[in-house]
Amino acid sequence: MADKRGDRSSAGDPARTLELLWRIGGTAGSRGPKQRSSVDAVVAAAIELADTEGIGALTMRAVATALGLTPMATYTYVPGKAELIDLMLDTVYREMPRPDLADLPWRQRVSAIAAANRDLLARHPWVAYLPTTRPPLGPGTAAKYDYELRAFDGIGLADLEMDAALTYLLGFVTSVARIAIDTARAAADSALSDEQWWARAAPLLEQVFDAERYPLGVRVGAVAGKTHDSAYSAEHAYEFGLARTLDGLAALIEKR
Repeated sequence: MADKRGDRSSAGDPARTLELLWRIGGTAGSRGPKQRSSVDAVVAAAIELADTEGIGALTMRAVATALGLTPMATYTYVPGKAELIDLMLDTVYREMPRPDLADLPWRQRVSAIAAANRDLLARHPWVAYLPTTRPPLGPGTAAKYDYELRAFDGIGLADLEMDAALTYLLGFVTSVARIAIDTARAAADSALSDEQWWARAAPLLEQVFDAERYPLGVRVGAVAGKTHDSAYSAEHAYEFGLARTLDGLAALIEKR
């Protein structure tokens, strides 16, 4: 899904993309006859489509249909899907809540950043699967980055360490979010909850799985399964992993 050229960040022309992101010059659909829509409307329709049907359903034709436009008319606002995805990503970043972090201890600040990104990925699951090694450098991305760095400012980390700590935190959040999204999709696709799926599989597993050969896996797996009513709990993985992430950062900070 995310391997196609149009399904990753910064796949379009960088100059044209930056003009659109920052609304520089005649980028708001000023060409041609009287405009029936706008760049913002095209982006909003695309986000709605990706939220409800997935990024794989996103095409310029589908966006045009949602807006009651012809596909060619849509191209007067955004030159292609690659640029549209950057605009979508920057928009959802810009719309993220940014509460004041100034008076919070650093662990609470970092936890707040983690929670905000987790909420973003729950609202917009397609974001979790977009490669962003070249992030769209629009106003939303810039504001998000600057704001999130404040969680690490003033705690003894060098600038490069602050950047790396934020990258590490967001990588953890995205990883857990992807598993949660995949779990929900599997349940929806199969029409079975995790508990129902395991109940269906259990009789055959009892026949083929050698408990004496894998005693540790059986013991630990049984405890996890009983605790989570499933082989995996995204909520438990998030809470456990966030605590370990904070502990790791604490160890680095204490060296300063």
